[in-house]
Amino acid sequence: MDKFIVQGGTPLNGTVAISGAKNATLELMPAALLAPGAYQFTNTPNIRDVWTMSRLMASMGVHCELNDNILHINTANITSQEAPYSYVKQMRASIHVLGPLVARYGYAKVSLPGGCAWGPRPVDFHLKGLEKLGAEITLDGGYIIARAKRLRGANITFDIASVGATFNLMAAATLAHGRTVINNAAIEPEVTAAGRLLQKMGAQIEGLGTPTITIEGCDNLKPANIETIPDRVETGTLLVAVAMTGGKATLTNTNPYHLAVVLEKLEEAGCELDIRADEITLTAPDQLKPVDVVTAVYPGFPTDMQAQWMSLMTCAAGTSTVQETIYKDRFSHVPELARLGCDIHVSENVATIRGGKGLTGATVMSTDLRASVAMVLAGLVAQGQTEVLRIYHLDRGYESLELKLEALGASIRRVKTDQL
Repeated sequence: MDKFIVQGGTPLNGTVAISGAKNATLELMPAALLAPGAYQFTNTPNIRDVWTMSRLMASMGVHCELNDNILHINTANITSQEAPYSYVKQMRASIHVLGPLVARYGYAKVSLPGGCAWGPRPVDFHLKGLEKLGAEITLDGGYIIARAKRLRGANITFDIASVGATFNLMAAATLAHGRTVINNAAIEPEVTAAGRLLQKMGAQIEGLGTPTITIEGCDNLKPANIETIPDRVETGTLLVAVAMTGGKATLTNTNPYHLAVVLEKLEEAGCELDIRADEITLTAPDQLKPVDVVTAVYPGFPTDMQAQWMSLMTCAAGTSTVQETIYKDRFSHVPELARLGCDIHVSENVATIRGGKGLTGATVMSTDLRASVAMVLAGLVAQGQTEVLRIYHLDRGYESLELKLEALGASIRRVKTDQL
């Protein structure tokens, strides 16, 4: 097991390139199940979640190979339509194989993600939507079993916009008979990126990037290649790191449009931004200002940035709040940040941060992907040494984070440890 050792107090300066988007890749890969043949996805991040999806698809007979951020996939010899629990428990995005499998093969057996069941949980949107498309859904031993001779078009309306369900049903509808309309569809850039791949494969899709997506089903699709969009959460994370440490840095290979609200909030906090077509330069202020945020579905402030924003606000002179509306219990990082001296009080789904008090290095433990990086960020400004344990959480979604931070001047290193 690895950990990070961070020595705080160094401003981050320089230039670094952003990797491809984790969440986009985890939709592009299952989309390849819809048509047999060879695919090439450039700008693919070399991260733990991509490895997990690769192993899951390999268990179905799919060939996956990642070299120099180019992912090669061949779906010509699929031998199984089952996604075992051993993979799905590691990554909720594994359920993205459900729609493509039942659309192409008329059958899919996919483990329920841990903790999910029938009822008002995100997985319910996937299942009810597939039922509307004509699939017969049963549960057996913790597995979703979907059957259909051929899916048929339908009108589907989500109570709450769901990224995963929008992808699953959009992908399934590409091979359905007739027209499908998805209302209150997710408009995240990652969904649009997956839709672009489906269009290149021959799918007839209109309305990408809007709340209403229309799909005219077809008989067959063909393989296609695509470049993965930049990771907007990695972009936001590194901008926060530069702002916290009082530095100036340029992030290249990014898309500023995909994180407009985060950029607006950074400007409110006093940061100076030079925004160009595919790069952002941030100059930190002498003193950060407190700024409140409320998480929301895209294009609102992303829930995947709230932990990092909380770390940033500990450096601001004054009190700020973070209201979490997407996952109301997503504050597991608060007790660990408190070990570094962060003054944060949580009441229901609102965290109040009293900033400007100075942090001190300590040993902290990662609890999930975004919580882990929030502690790394806090460690960058803490006096002394911070050890961040269980960074396998962070490796799920950040490619070589320590190398990118080192390139900007941070004192951070990855070491082996027996600590849990």
